Amino acid sequence: MGGRWENDDTHADAGGDAGGDAALLRAVAAGDASALAELYDRHAGWLHARLTRRCADPEVVREVLQDTFVTVWRSAAGHRGQQTGGWLWTIAARRLVDARRVQERAARVETLPAPAAVAPSAEDRVLTALEYGDVGTALDRISPELREVLRATVVDGLSTREAARLLGIPEGTVKSRALRARAELRAALTQLNPSPAGGPA
Repeated sequence: MGGRWENDDTHADAGGDAGGDAALLRAVAAGDASALAELYDRHAGWLHARLTRRCADPEVVREVLQDTFVTVWRSAAGHRGQQTGGWLWTIAARRLVDARRVQERAARVETLPAPAAVAPSAEDRVLTALEYGDVGTALDRISPELREVLRATVVDGLSTREAARLLGIPEGTVKSRALRARAELRAALTQLNPSPAGGPA
């Protein structure tokens, strides 16, 4: 398992590639298709591997990967300097949630029994919760750096070490930000859904 991660995620180290990615994103924002192609070459492999772990349908994975880079092409100007790997995975995770919802809608329309593999997993439900409803609203209210740690450790289910490598920050920072993120998220949820004083737990 560790070796697989090494192969999938060497791109995400906070090394010299970070500056190269930033330059490529600036070029993409300016309409440079060759920069998008280079960004794809750098990141498509690990994105495909991680999407495949979360979805058994290779056609869905292919479409989600394609949609991810279409979104990058359209929204590169909105990149605000966050770690490129984390930014790309956030886009891919959202596209995967969208694809799951389309699948479920189509299955209901066709009134066919859905195969077991299509049933949303616990992770899919977490992804959906982070996109929609009160949890998604609360997540938008916490600091961006805390939000990225929460996505890496909760949505992706990464270890502290893996999250540190993906985000390009020390492991101790991941731990402290994760604690702060959970506290801020609880506070934001409490503001959205205040419990009556003295009510049942």
